[in-house]
Amino acid sequence: MIHDGRTRLLSFDTEAALAHLKAKDTKLGALIERAGPFTLRLDAGASPFASLLESIIYQQLHGKAAATIHRRVKEYFGGDPTPQLLLDVPPEALRAAGVSGNKIRALRDLAARTLDGTVPPHAAIVKMCDGEIVERLTQVRGIGPWTVEMLLIFRLGRPDILPVSDYGVRKGFALTFKRLPKTRPLTADDLPRAEELQLRGKRWAPFRTVASWYLWRACDLAKAGELAGVQ
Repeated sequence: MIHDGRTRLLSFDTEAALAHLKAKDTKLGALIERAGPFTLRLDAGASPFASLLESIIYQQLHGKAAATIHRRVKEYFGGDPTPQLLLDVPPEALRAAGVSGNKIRALRDLAARTLDGTVPPHAAIVKMCDGEIVERLTQVRGIGPWTVEMLLIFRLGRPDILPVSDYGVRKGFALTFKRLPKTRPLTADDLPRAEELQLRGKRWAPFRTVASWYLWRACDLAKAGELAGVQ
C-alpha cells in the first residue's frame, strides 16, 4: 500500500517492539530471526477518503483488475477525486471505468460521510484512538473492520493492530505455531479461530502490528520453501 514512492517512517520504536516480541514469544522470535528486518513503511500522501476509495474498488477483485479500474477512475477525475466531485459525477461514468453498481453506492456513501464529518480528514484521524476510528469508518457502506484495520496498519502505522480475520495472518499463525504435516497443503481446519489468535496475541501487545507483519512474512517464507525449522 505504497503510493507514488512517498513514504514516512513509523512513529514507534521498532527495535523495542522486536525485542519485546522476542522476549515474550520464542516461536515468534524464531520467525522474526528467519524473516529478517521489519521494513514496513507508510504512505505519506493518501487521505482517509482516498485510502477507503481505493479499498472499496479493490474489494473482491484480483490486484491487476482492481488496479486497472482504480487507474481509470483517477484518470477520469485527473487524480484522486474530492468527495463532492464523486457525488456529482454520473454513475454511468464510474460504470464505464469498471466500477460495479454496489461499489458505486459504497463510494457515494463514503463521499457523503466524508462531507458530513463521519470520515475525518487526516489531521483529525491521527488524533483518534483505534476503537473510535473503527467505529466511525465502519459506518460507511461496504467498509468492515478488516478494511479499517488495514488502514490503521498501512496508512496510520498504529502499533497494536491484530487483524484476526485476515487470511494471511491466520495462515502465518498456523505455519508458525502449529505442528502441521509437511506432506499436505493447509486446510481450513488448520487455521486458528479468532479467539486462539487473540489469546496468543495478548503476549504481543502493545506491538501486535509488528507480529501481524511477521505472520504475513511467514506465508512468504513458506511459499519460497524457507520456513522449515521455525516450528
